[in-house]
Amino acid sequence: MCAKKKTPDFETSLSQLETMVNQLEQGELSLEQSLQTFEQGVRLTRECQSILADAEQKVQMLIEQNGELKEVPFDLPEE
Repeated sequence: MCAKKKTPDFETSLSQLETMVNQLEQGELSLEQSLQTFEQGVRLTRECQSILADAEQKVQMLIEQNGELKEVPFDLPEE
């Protein structure tokens, strides 16, 4: 049995991104802190994009059969 990497949910990641943007916009971080914050922001952005892509794929897997919606099993690819 493989252990899956625990990733924060979309809302948490988005909130963290908003906080980082505010910190960067205030201009009070040192250059090194700004670069670290930017790198973390890029990572979180990619995680959010992945979460959204997975959600979009899951929604697309809902198909209509005989006038009823049926959900097709969805398995996330192993990373």
